Amino acid sequence: MNFRRWLKHLFMPPWAWKRTFPQATLDAIEAAIRGSETAHNGEIRFAIENSLPASAVWRGMNGRERAVEVFSTLRVWDTEHNSGVLVYLLLADHDIEIVADRGIATRVDTAAWEAVAQSMEAVFRQGDFERGAVNGIEQISALLAAHFPPGVHNPDELANRPVIIRR
Repeated sequence: MNFRRWLKHLFMPPWAWKRTFPQATLDAIEAAIRGSETAHNGEIRFAIENSLPASAVWRGMNGRERAVEVFSTLRVWDTEHNSGVLVYLLLADHDIEIVADRGIATRVDTAAWEAVAQSMEAVFRQGDFERGAVNGIEQISALLAAHFPPGVHNPDELANRPVIIRR
């Protein structure tokens, strides 16, 4: 157990996400997701969480494990073509996790998702969270378009609005 990490999660203010993702940024992310989903048959969800519960950090939970939980909770897997993708940000750890449903995971390897996350992180480090998020969505959209081109029937199966996970 990393005591410094535990303290960071314990004392992360519940409003911290608003500094990096104000309303205008959330609106831009939502518009980017809505626009991208016309180019492919996939579904993208974007979730932001300030911190994990102190007990979860104490037990050693990491961002990837939490992202898989959020993937399930938000029912990102519940799409007709198993083509859901979750972009999960854990602000306390400066962690970006991308979780793809099984229909995509068989076609796009982990290295491609990691490259998208690293690209987002690089822009986030410059303090431009809106551009980093929108660029990440565009990269994910390109991967989805290559493997899940839009069909005649292309419903919007999942909400496009970013989710703020609050405890």
